[in-house]
Amino acid sequence: MTKCWRLDDARQTLALASMGGRCPQVIYWGAPLPADEDLAALASVCTLDVTGGMLDQNPDLSLCPEAARSFPGQPGMVIRDTGGTPLLPKFKLHTVDQTDRGLTVTCIDSTNNLTYVAEFALDPDTHVIAMRAALSADRPLHLHWLAAPVLPAPQHSDEMIDLAGRWCGEFQLNRTPWSAGIRYRENRTGRTGHEHFPGLLVPCFGATNTSGEAYALHYGWSGGHRMIAEELPDGRRQIQFGHAARMETAPATQFRTAPLYAVYSSDGLNGCAVSFQRHLRDRIVTWTDKGRPRPVHYNCWEAVYFKHDLPVLKDIAARAARLGAERFVLDDGWFGQRDDDTSSLSDWEVDPRKYPDGLAPLIDYVHGQGMSFGIWFEPEMINPNSNIHRAHPDWALGAEDQILGRQQKALNMALPQVRDFLYDRIAALLASHPIDYIKWDHNRVLPMPDAAQTRGSYALIDRLRADFPHVEIESCASGGGRIDFGILARTQRVWLSDSNDALERLKMQHNAALFLPGAVTGSHVGPRRCHTSGRTLDIEFRAWIAAGRHMGFEMDPRELSDHEAAVLADVTAWWKANRDWMYGADVLRLDASDRAVIAEQQQARDGSQFVVFAGKAATSGQIAPRPLRLTRLEPAARYEISLRNRASATPLSRGTLAIKEGPVTLTGAALMQNGLTLPWSFPESIWVLEGRRL
Repeated sequence: MTKCWRLDDARQTLALASMGGRCPQVIYWGAPLPADEDLAALASVCTLDVTGGMLDQNPDLSLCPEAARSFPGQPGMVIRDTGGTPLLPKFKLHTVDQTDRGLTVTCIDSTNNLTYVAEFALDPDTHVIAMRAALSADRPLHLHWLAAPVLPAPQHSDEMIDLAGRWCGEFQLNRTPWSAGIRYRENRTGRTGHEHFPGLLVPCFGATNTSGEAYALHYGWSGGHRMIAEELPDGRRQIQFGHAARMETAPATQFRTAPLYAVYSSDGLNGCAVSFQRHLRDRIVTWTDKGRPRPVHYNCWEAVYFKHDLPVLKDIAARAARLGAERFVLDDGWFGQRDDDTSSLSDWEVDPRKYPDGLAPLIDYVHGQGMSFGIWFEPEMINPNSNIHRAHPDWALGAEDQILGRQQKALNMALPQVRDFLYDRIAALLASHPIDYIKWDHNRVLPMPDAAQTRGSYALIDRLRADFPHVEIESCASGGGRIDFGILARTQRVWLSDSNDALERLKMQHNAALFLPGAVTGSHVGPRRCHTSGRTLDIEFRAWIAAGRHMGFEMDPRELSDHEAAVLADVTAWWKANRDWMYGADVLRLDASDRAVIAEQQQARDGSQFVVFAGKAATSGQIAPRPLRLTRLEPAARYEISLRNRASATPLSRGTLAIKEGPVTLTGAALMQNGLTLPWSFPESIWVLEGRRL
């Protein structure tokens, strides 16, 4: 007997079936099916044939594939009893509870006294399906691996895209062909990681940014994950996500995965990206003040580093305010005896040498310049050379002789006394000063993965958020080392990378937009000569790249020439004038015909206006620019397009182009099918096009 269930919205249908009372499996996920589709018939035609060299029946690729049912691939669960004996669950369907937008599937293994629950919640507005799995037992067990509900990968795809990276080089795309066997990625560093962003995209044949079918998944957990993308010998494909293996170090009776967010798109990778962007911004992030515009950000790190001097900081603050900054963030170096990165982490008390009268004089001055005040912490870390480590060496996570990272260890966040200590120190500062922002850093990987560490960090942030709801928090981990939907349920901004190199940022921001909206993605105008790459870039390029996300500055404003200051002030004023609609804009990656161009279209949700950032990352292979086609416009509508920075055209752009002379008006069809030819430009430059529907 076959039982079936389905979830639907305007974009998609997800259908499950249970055959013979076994754990259900996904039999269909894709474009909407008719309401009267016979799902049992669909399940029957999905059954694979049997031929030589196979079992007499193909084992189910269920929500939790079971080795006990001869499943030939990676199982969805690996557990042992406390004596070390492996258990091989064999689940039978117990109940399915269905609502308009959700399914809860409960399966029971009566032999091993185990209960497995898979939950699905479909958001009809963002089109994101959030899934979780849970396991409970009647006695403590050791968990090696528990996958979120397992999904089949499409057969009509020849590659998958996951994301790797490094410090100052996050969000790099890896394209891997599907083939027999496993694409296996596991992050065991104890944080999300530059190297292993917990996401996967599966484009179908011919899909691009703007067209075709695509699937995408993101695992919302900050403690390290495992991804399995496997093609079985029979040709079926499965995708599994969960915590990194063996992260639950103690036996327990209950285990639960983080949410796995899944998206289907019929209009290319952008369909996946927009769903993730909207879901994160509108469903997951808890904003401190929804009515407040995103403030222009100034961070003093690359201006002063550890050398804090009150008159210098006041001078810098005044200059930043004149340029348009609305928030001043005091970075590392304000506490303990912190003159470099070798000491004082966890000694969260103001350094009286640098601030003899405390932080109040600087905060008052910053407020007098019309800016709010933020401050840097790295709560989860401790230097061996610190008062707290000397008093409580047992608070450090890991062995005494462990390898240090940036001269520091991690605190054991599973210990309540550690969390209480950190809360007291941070809360004391927030309660006694008008601070509305924390840059929360995490500058080393953990000595070993442990889910309790992540849960402890979440608990501390949750407690601070509850008691200081006006304080916004930025997630920073040596830049982009902790960016995921789990941490963003507790923070409102991420620091995408420690690299302020605008050329590197152009690439990173473009790829990160597959998952992140502009509203949460911090981007700063860095120094003329980038401190992490040594590259020297023009102020206009640096400023417009920052204006493509949540804009800020992070340089010594005293280095700016009059021309650079004027350009930066102009771009900042433009960003302020547009930030309200850009806050909710969809960031759409464009399919540039010129491989040297990285372009995106940020469009208001109602389609009334947009801005195109077309960055030139390298020298083009041909002499003249190729047309750039736009996307998601109304074909019959007419749009007025203007080149915002047309005055930046170089003397080598000698042609007479209408776009250089003033606005042009074209239909959406023309802009999407033919596109616009932009003026010639040097590498490491950018064109900014503004469009509005007439």
